[in-house]
Formats: sequence, C-alpha cells, structure tokens
Amino acid sequence: MFSRIKEDIKSVFDRDPAARNSFEVLTNYPGMHAIWIHRVSHKLWCSNWKLLARLLSTFSRWLTGVEIHPGAKLGRRFFIDHGMGVVIGETAEIGDDVTLYHGVTLGGTSWKEGKRHPTLGNNVVIGAGAQVLGPIRIGNNGKVGSNSVVVKDVPDNMTAVGIPGKIVNPNRHEDNGLREKAAEKFGFESYAVSPDNPDPVAKAIGRLLDHVHLMDDKVATLCKEVNRLGGEVCQDALPELRVGEFVEDEQAAAARRKEKIESFDPEI
Repeated sequence: MFSRIKEDIKSVFDRDPAARNSFEVLTNYPGMHAIWIHRVSHKLWCSNWKLLARLLSTFSRWLTGVEIHPGAKLGRRFFIDHGMGVVIGETAEIGDDVTLYHGVTLGGTSWKEGKRHPTLGNNVVIGAGAQVLGPIRIGNNGKVGSNSVVVKDVPDNMTAVGIPGKIVNPNRHEDNGLREKAAEKFGFESYAVSPDNPDPVAKAIGRLLDHVHLMDDKVATLCKEVNRLGGEVCQDALPELRVGEFVEDEQAAAARRKEKIESFDPEI
C-alpha cells in the first residue's frame, strides 16, 4: 500500500509544477485523498461489504468534494487535480497515468443495470468541467477539452472538444514531435502548438514552427555541402532566443512611452 502511495506522490510531481514536497502532497491534495480512500472502499465493495463501502465513499465526498463510487476501477498513478466537483460512476474504468481536472463527470446515460459509465485508456487527460457520459471509451493518449460533453468513443491519440464532443483534426501531422522540438528550441513551452488545437492563433504558430523547422533543415544541408566543398560557413551557433526577452523589451518600451507622456509640456 505504501509503495502505491509513493508512486502516486511521484506522479503528482510529474504533472503538477505547484507541488513542492511530499508532505504538501500528503496533506493538501484532496484528489489524492479521495483516491486513497477509494482503494479501501473498493476492496470493501469487492468483498461484498457494500454498505460500509458506500458509507466510506460518502465520507470521502464530504471530506474532499470528490465523489467516486466504490465500484469504479481506477488504474495506477491516477491523478485528480484540484478535485472539487469530480464525479466517477459505479461502472467507470480508468487506466494508468490518467489525469482529471476539477468538475469532471464520468457519468451514465441510462437507468439500466450493467455497464453505464465510460472507460478511459492510459494517459488520458480530461479538462476541467468536461462531461464524459455513457458506456463509451476514451482511447489511449486521448484528450477531452474543458467543458466538453462527450457521448461517443474517442479513438487513441485523438482530442474531443465542444458540445457535443467532436474529434478535432483527425488527420494529425506525423511530425508533431518535430514541431514540439522546434517550439522547445525557440524557448517556449509548446502547450498551444499541437495540430489538434482549434485555436486559429495556435494553428498559425504551429504552421510557422513547421516552416522554421523545414528552413532549418534546408540551411543545415546547404551549409554541410558548402563546407564539404571547402567553404567555412555556419560555424557559429545561433543565439538563444527567449520569449521573456521580448516581454521585457515591450515593458521597457511601454515605460519609456509613459515617461514621455508625463514629461510633455503643452505650453511649449
């Protein structure tokens, strides 16, 4: 049991930059508390101590704001970030390394007995406020956008957004890894440069990164051939580029404009 808790704590550090130390995670992460209590209630449920299991899960809901039915099956390194308002139904099944944000519902659409709730594959991420309803499957590495309502299967490696949830850009670029490397090279996190992001600005940035990566390859090939013929080009490394530098420059320019306005004398 303690090894699983240590594994859970490590997974929090991998997915939440706000986590500072193990004691903080142990005492201040209600999503993890709900998962740990659920493991006990799930064992009671499987041992046919169903009333005691439900009482324990109700106590967990009161304590953490997270409602997990004791019949739900949770995988390893499951992480509920922030936690409040999360609801996981009785027949839900969750794979390994899954992340849910606050307000997520894994609910049912029928009053009939049997499988009524979703199944999540490995490495799934469900955004805040999303509703995943019915006996559907979210494939491995699948994502659901915030506040989406998903009632149909999401294939592996796909993203669903909207109401009702629809697959965004199913024809994914095979060179997405190269795009992420290009974004990293130029000094910013590639949260918004995925080809399945519906934001037009993010798409434009992504296309620019594709272009820059292609130009880099062509220039590198050209330099290699010139050097092979006896030339000496491309010897110096490119200067490091950081987005923060542009932000600081813009702030400095704004300060100078403000100073000019304040020093302006209309009587001159």
